[in-house]
Amino acid sequence: MQSAIAFGAALIAVVLGIAYLPVDTWMRSFLAVGTLFLVSSSFTLAKVVRDAQESTALASRIDQARVDRILSEHDPFAAA
Repeated sequence: MQSAIAFGAALIAVVLGIAYLPVDTWMRSFLAVGTLFLVSSSFTLAKVVRDAQESTALASRIDQARVDRILSEHDPFAAA
């Protein structure tokens, strides 16, 4: 929750800062579009990193399940 509040406060501060800049409208628009692009690419990057971590965790869980199955089926005292 703290991260979401901090993100919202930072975004509002940037938007208000852009709105009250003493520059032309096209400069304000350029900064607003740049901010929008930065925010959207940050969300995309976070999602890609999360998906990569989840796929690695899933693969390691599958490998661990295979090893556990092999170890549970193995009888070290059985005649060869």
